[in-house]
Amino acid sequence: MTLTPTRTVLEAAASAGTAVGAFNVLHLETAEALVGAAEDTGLPVILQLSENCVNYHGAFEPIARATLAVAEASSARVAVHLDHAEDVELALLAIDRGFGSVMYDGAKLDFADNVATTRRVVARAAGAGVLVEAELGEIGGKDGAHAPGVRTDPAEAAQFVAETGVDALAVAVGSSHAMTERVAALDLELIARLHAAVPVPLVLHGSSGVPDETIVAGIAAGLTKINVSTHLNAAFTGAIREYLAEHPAAVDSRKYLAAGRDAVRIEAGRMLRLFASPVTAGTTGKDGIG
Repeated sequence: MTLTPTRTVLEAAASAGTAVGAFNVLHLETAEALVGAAEDTGLPVILQLSENCVNYHGAFEPIARATLAVAEASSARVAVHLDHAEDVELALLAIDRGFGSVMYDGAKLDFADNVATTRRVVARAAGAGVLVEAELGEIGGKDGAHAPGVRTDPAEAAQFVAETGVDALAVAVGSSHAMTERVAALDLELIARLHAAVPVPLVLHGSSGVPDETIVAGIAAGLTKINVSTHLNAAFTGAIREYLAEHPAAVDSRKYLAAGRDAVRIEAGRMLRLFASPVTAGTTGKDGIG
């Protein structure tokens, strides 16, 4: 199956009042797990490569080509997205290589510089039909950025979208990156105000630390794209730890990596269902997103 444009996936979710899971790829096994989850559920998924992931692999092309190949081979609706690119050239490269969307992250810049640089990315993407996500107001956790009290201002968000022409906006509403406990509280009233203020889909980063029921409430308030990485990483690593504890003599890495892949496939599928059915999925007990 050919790649599904990110724009198509987000527009469908926005129209339905649901959300799409956007899950980070770290290596081939996670890409395989994520498309497997989409196939199991019949729901679309967005595979994300971050700038950190590209740096880990040492170059863009190998991991990008592998992710695109896994997506194209799937029978599911799969979009491929570049996540958190602070390097403008990397964002432009992903556009040229066929990604359905890119996130240029200029949140550390002042407003005017963020607008100017984001417009450069938007201009290149427009000619290729590629969706551009940007960020205004920092989302906590990594590198000392995104302090817990930081929030995106609706008026500033409306101005930013109007001046840049971006197609989706990541907003700071209470979540934080790299959280391993489900303790984040979203500002649902602010999400609703942002949804009313801007004409593009809203994106929640740092969703791993947000409880299921709060995610569902956030979707009802106006979130359309839900990014998850740390929680799925924990599922992957936990399954490997369990496998090695049960098989201390194991040396074939395919055995324990398969256990991690299977765990991510199951949990990613659960989250895709949760995000796609916010009205009926309100309570999920203790085994939430984490």
